[in-house]
This record gives sequence, C-alpha cells and structure tokens, in this order.
Amino acid sequence: MALLDLAEKHANGEFLKELGQWTLQRLMELEADQECGAERHERTPDRVNRRNGYRDRELETRMGTMELRIPKLRAGSYYPSFLEPRKGAEQALVAVVQEAYVKGVSTRSVDDLVKALGMSGISKSQVSRLCADLDARVKKFLTRPLKGTWVYLWLDATYLKSREDGQVESKAVVVAVGANAEGRREVLGLACGPAETEAFWTLFLRDLVKRGLGGVVLVVSDAHQGLKKAIAKVLGATWQRCRVHFMRNALALVPQRQHQMVAALIRTAFVQENSKEAHRQWRQNADTLRRRFSKLASLMDEAEEDVLAFMAYPREHWPQLASTNTLERVMKEIKRRSNVVGIFPNDAAIMRLVGTLLIEQSDEWQVTRRYMSTESVAKVVGADKAMALIESNEVA
Repeated sequence: MALLDLAEKHANGEFLKELGQWTLQRLMELEADQECGAERHERTPDRVNRRNGYRDRELETRMGTMELRIPKLRAGSYYPSFLEPRKGAEQALVAVVQEAYVKGVSTRSVDDLVKALGMSGISKSQVSRLCADLDARVKKFLTRPLKGTWVYLWLDATYLKSREDGQVESKAVVVAVGANAEGRREVLGLACGPAETEAFWTLFLRDLVKRGLGGVVLVVSDAHQGLKKAIAKVLGATWQRCRVHFMRNALALVPQRQHQMVAALIRTAFVQENSKEAHRQWRQNADTLRRRFSKLASLMDEAEEDVLAFMAYPREHWPQLASTNTLERVMKEIKRRSNVVGIFPNDAAIMRLVGTLLIEQSDEWQVTRRYMSTESVAKVVGADKAMALIESNEVA
C-alpha cells in the first residue's frame, strides 16, 4: 500500500524517473565496488583500488533528465556500462545536417548524407526539439563554474564556414583546455567570433576568469599577436610559444632543400638536460645560421625566451608543455566533423556541434589516466595545495 501511495503521489512520471535514477546510481556504485575489489570505506586485503570522488553527468531519458554522479577511481578509470560514449556528438552532427537541410542551405552532399542517416521523414518540429536539447546541454557546459586550480592552459583556434545574412563567412572557433592540480585535462571554454582579434581573445579569457579560472602559471599557444596581448592583459601568466608553430615559421625563411638540416639543428636545443644548456645551445645555433639565414637568426633571437619557456617547469611536463599538441587531436576532430557539414547554417549550429563534441572529449579525459601525475604537478602548485584538493574531491 505504501508503494501504491507513492506511485499515486508521483502520477506525473516523477516516481518512475526517481526510481530509475536511484537504480542507475546503485548500479554504478556496485560496478565501482567491483573495480575496487571492496565496498566504500571497507578494509579488506582484496582491495585493488580506491574511490576518488564523483563527477556529475546528465542522462536524457523518456522519463526526463536524470542527474547521475559517476564514481571516480584513484587509479585507472571507470565508465558506466549502460552509457554510450560519443553518442551525443553524433546527435549533434545529425542536428546540424537536419537544420541545413530544412533551411535549404545544404551542400551537394547533404542529400546523400540525409538518406544514409535515414532522415528522409524528419519534420521541422523534430529538428527544433533536438536542437533545443543539445543547445541547453552545451550552454550549461560552457557556463559552468571552473572550480579548483588550473595550472596549465592551452589555447588554439580554427576557422569554419558559416552563413551570415545570406553570405558565407569564415568564423574563428577558439578552444581552451586546462590541466588542474590533479593532473587531469578538461575543456574549459569555447567561443565563436568573426576573427582572432585582441578584443575577441580578451573577452574570451575574461569570461574564463569570471567563471573561476585561476592559478594559471603557463599558457601554451601559437604566436598570434592579439592572443599574446590578451594573455598578458588578462592572465599575466608566462607564455610558451608552440614550438611546432615556431618551426613552421622558421622553415618558411629558408629554401626547401635546407629544411631538414635547419630543423635538425634547431631541435638540438630541445633535447638538452636543463634550461641553461638549452639556451646556450639555442644561441649557438642562431649564430651558426646567422651568416646564411639572417632573417631566421633574427627570429630565433626574438623567440628564444618564449620557445624555451617550458623548460622552467618539471621535466616530466616538457612533452606536454612544449606545444599545443594537447589540442591537436581535438581540433582535427572538429575539422573532420565540420567537413561533413560543409557550410554551417548559422553560428548557433557551429556552437552546437563543436560544443557537444568538446563535452564528450572532456568526459573521456575524466575517465582515462591522468595527463600528468599528481606528484609532478605538486612541484608547481605546492604539495600542500595539491593534497588538499585531492582530499576535498574524495570527501565529495
């Protein structure tokens, strides 16, 4: 009778949603216990892992949105067996193509793609409903508070085509990824604008700071002048010039047949044991090249401090800090998805697709191994601060 009373009290469907949410939460707890080899706070010699707090995740169902808390593990990763990773990004791609098709701004390949996806009978109301759901999810992700200390920040941009007032224009899509005191990566922000101007980057970085970005000691990016000024103005952190982008700029100043020799010579500075030796080798290389390639030598003189800035930080972090490769896979995936669409119907469609993709990339990083060890990050932020953050997450 008590169960019947409860069901009547939640006749609007909340009862089933709450029951389903409780069931799924309990299932995750049991799966996490199996991964650890023991229940929460249980002392047993069979334990092989420990809990490390939770991360929030929304699950869209026919009964409504369920608020789930996915357990995190100290070593390794855990992902619920009932969730399908990367499904949301595929929905976003479908939504963009649907919107383009309905608005009559599709490219030549859209018709074939629509048929391949089985969307021949889609209606405008279905497209609007699907787009609204994805927009709400992306907006929540991009406006969430950024808690904790973000030690390193990577920034990069790409250009996508969008239709504005009947004209096709290139739009700058900028992405920010950070590494926190736990050594984990997370997508922090996304913005779409007409161009990579200083004002645009400044507004983007100020929004990150307003949401809680703090403690950044090093920012890694290319040498865009507007971005450099925005970093100095808003964050005041040390700037690392991406050495991959620098090499492209450097090799553009020498003949094609000399590329291999010049690149090998410049790279000798990157394999030195410490910052002092790297700077010595860098200046020696610049002097060696000065007589034949004066412009290249001048570029090396100008860029020395910025290209070798990463060597002032723990050696374990050098591979991650020397370039924007942390973002390369993400930006390539954005390009791959956007190439399917061709021309986006509007800027909202860009934010919808790219935002959903970044949400799922961030989710993947949360369940994979740490990008940097907690011990190595503690050398930068301080052991006490790093341990306090880990303990607060365990309590949560």
